Amino acid sequence: MDRKTVSKRIGNIIGDIARVTNALYAMDTTDIQRYPDNYEVLSRDAALRAEKIVCQLRSLIYVTTSIRREEYLISAAEVHGIEINYEQEILRVRLAGLLPKKKPSQSPEFLLDPLYAAMNHYADNYPLPKYRECVVCFMHMYDNRLPQRRVRDYDNIQQKQILDVLAAFIMVDDSGLLCDAYNTTELGAQDQTEILVMEKGRFGSWLEERQKDLKNISDF
Repeated sequence: MDRKTVSKRIGNIIGDIARVTNALYAMDTTDIQRYPDNYEVLSRDAALRAEKIVCQLRSLIYVTTSIRREEYLISAAEVHGIEINYEQEILRVRLAGLLPKKKPSQSPEFLLDPLYAAMNHYADNYPLPKYRECVVCFMHMYDNRLPQRRVRDYDNIQQKQILDVLAAFIMVDDSGLLCDAYNTTELGAQDQTEILVMEKGRFGSWLEERQKDLKNISDF
């Protein structure tokens, strides 16, 4: 890639960073209690621009340096706080943040690529199951220090593409005939998402154990 094209791309990124900075300053001076709708518009604009910047920078790295895409995405997965483990016949994927909102014009590529790389890296080093019939549990955990109006409807959360990534590694098919989805929302110390995948026959006992644990925590 010639220097002029590189400079143009960098200039575009700098412009987007300036817009994100302006949105953050505006967020910082907006009264969330009095103007929640304004704050939401500003925060969504800042977040979407930040995601665009991430994808632009990744693309620039791939074409202007010797850094391999797979190598970079493994590092990106660590930054995203993506953790994967499989034990007691349950696959657990932890994301250090909430799943993005569902928007037709936006793709969660910034998250999907690192997740795919992390799953691929895990599969290269540890055995993974191949579920024929399974339940996928999406556990949405919201920071309890922030307003509860942040909690979103499940149909407004981007889950399908996340599920597609997982299905490529651990499912025979993610058809509704073979794969059920379960959603739950909890308040905790920070925003995060946990995705658990298990055989359908395992789900009943897991749910019972989970409800007992939550009751014990609330009683304590």
